[in-house]
Amino acid sequence: MKLQLCREMAATYSIVAMDPESGEMGGAVQSHFFAVGHAVLWARAGTGVVATQSLVNRQFGPDGLNRMAAGMDAQATLAGLLKADDGAAYRQVALLDCRGNSAAHTGSLCIREASHVSDPFVSAQANMMLHPGVPEAMKVAFERERGPLAERLVAALRAAEALGGDIRGKQSASVVVVRADGSPNVATDELMNLCVEDHPAPVEELSRLVSLHRGYEALEAGDGAMERGDTPGAAIHYARAHDALGGNPESLYWHGIAMINSGRSEEALDLLRPLFQQMPAWLELTLRLPASQLATFDAHTEATLRRWSAELL
Repeated sequence: MKLQLCREMAATYSIVAMDPESGEMGGAVQSHFFAVGHAVLWARAGTGVVATQSLVNRQFGPDGLNRMAAGMDAQATLAGLLKADDGAAYRQVALLDCRGNSAAHTGSLCIREASHVSDPFVSAQANMMLHPGVPEAMKVAFERERGPLAERLVAALRAAEALGGDIRGKQSASVVVVRADGSPNVATDELMNLCVEDHPAPVEELSRLVSLHRGYEALEAGDGAMERGDTPGAAIHYARAHDALGGNPESLYWHGIAMINSGRSEEALDLLRPLFQQMPAWLELTLRLPASQLATFDAHTEATLRRWSAELL
């Protein structure tokens, strides 16, 4: 048999799914394979999600999305992809369309343990697993988990790893989430795209990155509130970001600036002074903010900042 396109062996477990309540869809994957997400996961808002694995045919990703964008459902798209591929027996692929229909294929020559389970709104698939039953465990974990779609997808990966995962071990993981309905503002259609390219515990690291992502979402929401002049709202978002990001100075800093702009200068100065003492450049940044209309200092705050600047810079 002449196999065309990509010859990458991504022995993998993955999941593609939709949360009909949030209007999000996405996928997650883990493998003993470098940068697995770039090969396996393909997603487009308003269209669908593709996971292509085993002896990977990367072209299934863009071709599958284009077929679904043209109006084909997941099952018809899958049939068309396999018909045109002379290596179908080596492929494992799952598709989810924007209506929540799923379809999957596990080729007869995929290395065992290899199987899939597909239902409306979810499909889990795995090949070259140490033990059988991985897709079923992933689906159960996904459906049991509560919260945003990304966290549920990662919970499915943890369930797969708990059963032994890839027979060769673990190396990389990825999660991607997009809107089920596309929008004219394409820049906001992709909600999350996180990759762990090479790590001894990729699922755990991916889970950490998802948590960080939530913190930066709160930080971005704070920035947006500041742009709108909603300084009390910005302070709330920055406080949430600080809680999520821990010692990251970015969230603490902008939380303090929002407090100053909310008239809580004394509290803000108490919050910011340790940062300025440790990293004086942040104090210099603060003195530049009024010129960009991002901060307004009363006379006492201005005098305090300039006194600190003379002492520290």
